Amino acid sequence: MKRTSRFAAAAAGVAALATVAACSSGGSSGTSSSSGTSAAALTGDCAQYQDYAGHSGKTVTMFGSILSPESDSLNSSWADFSKCTGITIQYTGSNTFESDLPVKVNGGNAPNLAIIPQPGLLAQMVATGAVKDPPAQTVKNEDNWNAAWKGYGSVDGKFYAAPMSANMKSLVWYSPKYFKDNGFTVPTTWADMMSLSDQMAGKMTGAAKPWCGGIGSGTASGWPATDWLEEVVLGKYGGQVYDDWISHKVKFSDPQIQDAMKVVSDWLQNPKWVNGGVGDVKTIATTTFQNAGLPILKNECGMLQQASFYEAQWPKGTKVGPDGDVFAFKLPAVDPSISTPVEGGGEFVTAFSDDPAVQAVQNYLSSPQWAESRIKVAPGWVSANEKVDQSLYTDPIDQLSAKYLADPKATFRFDASDAMPAAVGAGAEWTGMVDWFGSGKSAADVAKAIDAAWPS
Repeated sequence: MKRTSRFAAAAAGVAALATVAACSSGGSSGTSSSSGTSAAALTGDCAQYQDYAGHSGKTVTMFGSILSPESDSLNSSWADFSKCTGITIQYTGSNTFESDLPVKVNGGNAPNLAIIPQPGLLAQMVATGAVKDPPAQTVKNEDNWNAAWKGYGSVDGKFYAAPMSANMKSLVWYSPKYFKDNGFTVPTTWADMMSLSDQMAGKMTGAAKPWCGGIGSGTASGWPATDWLEEVVLGKYGGQVYDDWISHKVKFSDPQIQDAMKVVSDWLQNPKWVNGGVGDVKTIATTTFQNAGLPILKNECGMLQQASFYEAQWPKGTKVGPDGDVFAFKLPAVDPSISTPVEGGGEFVTAFSDDPAVQAVQNYLSSPQWAESRIKVAPGWVSANEKVDQSLYTDPIDQLSAKYLADPKATFRFDASDAMPAAVGAGAEWTGMVDWFGSGKSAADVAKAIDAAWPS
């Protein structure tokens, strides 16, 4: 849902990639593909796709929430695969994907493959009985990801869906020039970040404040604040409490979550620290997340906690980098004993068909070969696949994100609200966050309302 929101202004698109017959099929001797079928040998530049050959003329349908222009990059990323194997991948994007997919599946009109951003929606689809087991090669490719990723592509301990893209939530945006001009240094601990906030507040005047924020996002308003709470829960209490919170073994009213809400309140509801360039604490509820960081460009805000995909929100011409107009640093752990807490999001490729051509596409999309192809097409896309050549990233935010997302020692966890039941993660929690920031509702009352919405 969060991904769809950031592309809400884009027109829904349907992109079909025209393919041609495999142009480099030697045909002189058959070889065995990964799906076990006999395939003509591919030669030249196409030889790298031999494992996926043997299905020329087949069309594989794919459905997702990724819209143009990002879907254009998606289509370009597998163009050579299609040209060489003769498999047409027909991708359709929708800005109402989350509601459309269940209708398609329950109506017997499921796509061959779906790109699902929410583990909760994956579980809902598995419950229909329509999701197919992934092929053996896709399962094997999962060894290239942090184990947590495989868990989010699983339901009740059974693996169904391979990770595709990844985004990094644990970032803080700032102006390198503003920091340098004022003698501020990038903090590496939570305590240092709080001290820096006090230091900034002491220097700033007028509407300028150390932090800015906005949680307005149309029908999805509130989601940025769910990220702030998730960062603190993971960074202070670690992965097990975070996991138990997602499953509701730990309730929102639990002392640990209430303590995390107090940490968020001391941080982003502190009237001395927010809302830089905009107004008081309550303006966070009415400021769109797209506009939240813009005061940084006017030196009216020192820092913004937002994800890697916020890079797309900076005005055209804004230089992003360590010596640019804006850049980002890793949000420090609240408790330094937690090993590199990293919150992220992403998508998972789910199959509703076990046709060999569909499985060939599944195998390809779960490989580092495809991820590297997608990285080369355009910046602004990251894979958590640990086998991907990190030197291929050219965008500084992609490089920063990939460094942490592919770190095998990181305490990685998926966006909690996306993993919770939709009635909570895309409902009561969003509403609760708006009430908390916008009307001053107490943390205890917000927690009580969210817990009451949990499906029985």
